[in-house]
Amino acid sequence: MLLEEAMLFLRRHLPVAGRIVPGLFEREDEPLFPLEALREALVNAFCHRDYTIVGGAVSLAIYDDRLEIWSDGTLPFGLTPEALKRDHPSKPRNPLIAKVFYLRGIIERWGRGTQKIVELCVKAGHPEPEFGEQAGSVWVRFLSSGYIAPHRVAHNLTERQREILHVLSKKPSMPLREIRSRLENPPSDRRLREELLHLKKLGLVLSSGHGWGAAWSLVRPDHE
Repeated sequence: MLLEEAMLFLRRHLPVAGRIVPGLFEREDEPLFPLEALREALVNAFCHRDYTIVGGAVSLAIYDDRLEIWSDGTLPFGLTPEALKRDHPSKPRNPLIAKVFYLRGIIERWGRGTQKIVELCVKAGHPEPEFGEQAGSVWVRFLSSGYIAPHRVAHNLTERQREILHVLSKKPSMPLREIRSRLENPPSDRRLREELLHLKKLGLVLSSGHGWGAAWSLVRPDHE
């Protein structure tokens, strides 16, 4: 089933957000966006897609700073993107597809899917998702509350390099020793400095000062 394939793709490729479990001093890794909210968005896309459009599709795209789901076809029955965050009539463009999802327990309540998406994202600490209509398609955009380290800049970044970027996103700048203390499995000082110099070469971090006493900071969009 297309929905199951899409969810499997998300589990494999969605960025992971780590957090420290209170009282346990252990890091817990979770998908960046709530999978339940993404499933709701995909269900809505399949139920409301205009299947009369030749070559139409439901599209899923993961970027460094957001996730987007697009569905070919306009909003049905005069609905507007703004109305999707409020109570609104449930009128799926494809009632038979919607009924299958409902009978399988994937749809729990008619007309609440988009509101549930918003609630789940806010509960997870993210901004409200954005809904829009453009060029004959409807889209939902999931935004992260914090920095997301890229997976690729010129070439694929390693998990350690991405972890270093996440650590640097927590403060304006840090010395090497503090960065090392925040890493889950820290390398030697020399190896960490090599990683930082490599990230600097890629334009992802900056340094102030010289040698081992340098302070390191993340390059954010306002530096570009």
